[in-house]
Amino acid sequence: MRFRTQSSPHVIPAHSVGGVMQQVLMALVPGTLAMTWFFGWGVLVNVLLGVLFAVAFEAAMVAARKRPVMATLADNSAIVTGWLFALAIPPLAPFWVTLIGIAFAIIVAKHLYGGLGYNPFNPAMVGYVVVLVSFPREMALWPAATTLPESPLTLLQSLQTVLTGSLPGAQEWDAVTRATPLDAMREGLVSGRTVGEITASPLFGTFTETGWEWVGNFFLLGGLYLLFRRIIHWHIPVAVILGVAIPAGFFWLLDPDSFASPAFHVFSGAVIIGAFFIATDPVSASTTPLGRILYGAGIGVLIFVIRTWGGYPDAVAFAVLLMNMVAPTLDHLTRPRVFGRSRGGPPPGDGHA
Repeated sequence: MRFRTQSSPHVIPAHSVGGVMQQVLMALVPGTLAMTWFFGWGVLVNVLLGVLFAVAFEAAMVAARKRPVMATLADNSAIVTGWLFALAIPPLAPFWVTLIGIAFAIIVAKHLYGGLGYNPFNPAMVGYVVVLVSFPREMALWPAATTLPESPLTLLQSLQTVLTGSLPGAQEWDAVTRATPLDAMREGLVSGRTVGEITASPLFGTFTETGWEWVGNFFLLGGLYLLFRRIIHWHIPVAVILGVAIPAGFFWLLDPDSFASPAFHVFSGAVIIGAFFIATDPVSASTTPLGRILYGAGIGVLIFVIRTWGGYPDAVAFAVLLMNMVAPTLDHLTRPRVFGRSRGGPPPGDGHA
């Protein structure tokens, strides 16, 4: 009898790289629409520019490396990088901030390390940290969600502001932008006010703060979709959220006047999108089950520590990059036992057991 033989690989992965990235993009849609609703058309303008710049830099670098351009672009990884970076920056940030950040993310953080699959750090977060440290004024231009219904910028006005760096007409930046809840909480605590006095501002709502919690809820919806489709594992998102909530809850119980609640920390800033969409990067994150839990918990604890005692009100990008450095060591120390072998020993029956 003649048996049919096939060449490797014999185990076909359930998802292709392009398919995984498509699912991630679909999961980003609800949160992106929520951000647009609360923070204006500038969110969509930034996403469009971020994707265009990312694809252009990706094509240029792939061509420079003499690799097939269209086949590489088809994996959609550049689109995901551009989209995530655009969501991280203020909606009214000038276009050159996006250009510089994306250039650093795609050229330096991705292709100078060998391209997709070889980058030790999350490219979108590398680009974000570069522009955050380099251009603090432009990265502080967050519009206040509560003021948008009163004088929202139209799509054309938002596009004009992003392209020119100036508001249309006689509008002033102080009338459009406002400190984020994380900024307001940090500055208020530093000046000696209590959490109750700070959250009495209209910037804060009954849950955590006006607008931001709903953005987090919609990104959470997209994250649950990724878990349902088994695009990501539960270990990292759960560990990140608990890593933030547990120390935040401990200090909040000790002194609720000096420390914000766990709900405020989880649904403020970029914790939810970071837990489900950024920390779960399959290339730069830990890959073993226990390693994923330690990796995610480390990110969560670092977010709380940097927010509370560090120099930046939000800390997701710094926490992710710091834990990217630790991920290879976590994988080495948490390797699961190989079937047929004792942990750390040679296989039984080879004469050395």
